Amino acid sequence: MSVNELYTQLQMARHTVERYLDLLEQTFVIFRLPAYSGNPRKEISKSRKIFFWDTGIRNALVGDFTLSETRPDIGRLWENWVIAEAAKWNLVAGHDSEMFFWRSKSQAEIDLLVRRDGKMRAFEIKWGTKKMRGHAFRDAYGIEPEILNPADPFIGRRTSPAR
Repeated sequence: MSVNELYTQLQMARHTVERYLDLLEQTFVIFRLPAYSGNPRKEISKSRKIFFWDTGIRNALVGDFTLSETRPDIGRLWENWVIAEAAKWNLVAGHDSEMFFWRSKSQAEIDLLVRRDGKMRAFEIKWGTKKMRGHAFRDAYGIEPEILNPADPFIGRRTSPAR
């Protein structure tokens, strides 16, 4: 979810929504993932995506606790869970990894970027078998995105020269 979506849907002033989000972040209900940009003219650089530390709270807000693969929001729920687990692992393990998402102005997107010790890894988070995007990021940065799916959702178990 994004701040723009929230203040538009809630019909509230952006400043008010930002204050509420700050409070939710300070109380560890949500966290915000910043955008990564190496080229501000072609990429989104000031936006942040909002994620819940606990997807149960997210489910309560949308009023859906089903575990069905046919949920209309299953992809977003899966993405939230994977990114939250990666962020928790980063904090608990004492790592100093930076986490981002990436989106070009033409709407190409990478769900999660992890930068540690100057090395970057890119991840596409997929619930289903949709074709992987990521060629725009690979072309821009020379980093091949990895896929995280229900069969292999954990970044920490992966081996890569960028670790």
